Amino acid sequence: MSYYDENLSDSDKMRIVSQFLLHAPPGEFNEVLTDVRYLIDNDTLLREQASGTIAQYHMDQLTPVQVEGSDHGCLITEYNSLSNGRFYDPRTKKSFKYDFIREEASDYQPWTPDSASESWRSSLEDAWTTYCKEHYYNGNCSVFSSSSGDKEITLTACIEGHLFQARNYCNGRWRSVWTTKFNPSSGGQQAELRGIINIQVHYFEDGNVQLVTQKEVKKMLNVSSESQLAHDFLLIVETAENEYQTAVSENYQTMSDTTFKALRRPLPVTKNKIDWTKILNYKIGSEIKQN
Repeated sequence: MSYYDENLSDSDKMRIVSQFLLHAPPGEFNEVLTDVRYLIDNDTLLREQASGTIAQYHMDQLTPVQVEGSDHGCLITEYNSLSNGRFYDPRTKKSFKYDFIREEASDYQPWTPDSASESWRSSLEDAWTTYCKEHYYNGNCSVFSSSSGDKEITLTACIEGHLFQARNYCNGRWRSVWTTKFNPSSGGQQAELRGIINIQVHYFEDGNVQLVTQKEVKKMLNVSSESQLAHDFLLIVETAENEYQTAVSENYQTMSDTTFKALRRPLPVTKNKIDWTKILNYKIGSEIKQN
């Protein structure tokens, strides 16, 4: 049985389904996929046309995956995407096939890093891994690099931290992506460091509330050596992320004291919640019964 308007075309159906999937809360993608599968009632259509959306969701979410031969997780992102569902892990120098439904890596093959940028990437990765471990509970990180014909190097550092507590009706994820481009042959210089921080939290106990917030950061970064860049890179990121986390926490507290409080029904003069299942035990219940 289909729950769609019979007049909707397949493209319209998949456009709607794609929006459901792309906005799935962190840690709940498979549940949303199961629901839309039930709604659309067409596995062939879903399989043929939703694969790109499923892949995009996992890359946008910086989904972590355990890679063979590594103590650290690798992130699934657009920055290490190859083709046909393959990604590479710069730590282990391997590429792998990623199953977006099972969230597993397989079919490992050797992968050759970009020689012009690898020393810069590796230096930043060492500092980035330490930073992630010190600042994030259940955090995962990766650093990717590339170079162009004019010898410009691009470094992209990603962090994902999540807490999935479905039993407590709460799932959340922090994502941040930081990118800089520079030409090391130019000597001492400055390069722009751009960052995007995303926070998404879903709370669904006796309701359905999501916090979705994003902040963009732009700072100038000194570039003279691999170690110096990694050091200054981390200082900028740590300051920006601490400031943003503090601002979000303060804003949440303000909303809790004002906006959310105004939305809640005030307690009666007794300051006790009414047990509506036992309403007949109250005087008002007796009056209602008599009438």
